[in-house]
Amino acid sequence: MRLLLTSDTHLPLRAKRLPDQLLAELPRADVVLHAGDWVDEATLDLLESRSRRLIGVYGNNDGPGLRARLPEIARADLGGLRFGVIHETGPAQGREARCASRFPDLDVLVFGHSHIPWDSTAPGGLRLLNPGSPTDRRRQPHCTFLTATVADGALTEVTLHRLPPRRPAP
Repeated sequence: MRLLLTSDTHLPLRAKRLPDQLLAELPRADVVLHAGDWVDEATLDLLESRSRRLIGVYGNNDGPGLRARLPEIARADLGGLRFGVIHETGPAQGREARCASRFPDLDVLVFGHSHIPWDSTAPGGLRLLNPGSPTDRRRQPHCTFLTATVADGALTEVTLHRLPPRRPAP
């Protein structure tokens, strides 16, 4: 099972559209996970229409329309692993222990908010993944997203995709 993980798309505030490289991955993914801060409902509509299966949550920048359509926390069993998706997990310091305590029933937690890619394992084995942002790199050198594979109850081939810099609008 191939996964596409993204977050913090912030359209149309940070970019006018999703990057072509991310859009090209949509048909290859069995499941798309979006960890919030969509900002506009059109992005949700687009991912719903182009994804085989979409699992998403709302973020702190998402208004009433998105909050009415999306949960704060989503859970799904994917390929024998228990996934959770949430927007914010708090400060980086202590994140692993805090998330392991809060989500003892998960194998993988996908989160966003910081725009900083993250891949770590908490005590007890909880894998924490933040795909960064495909549209707003903030203090990072690149905009990013993640792909991964789930096979036989294991998460493999977790790949951080660095996007080329956006060209300024003409």
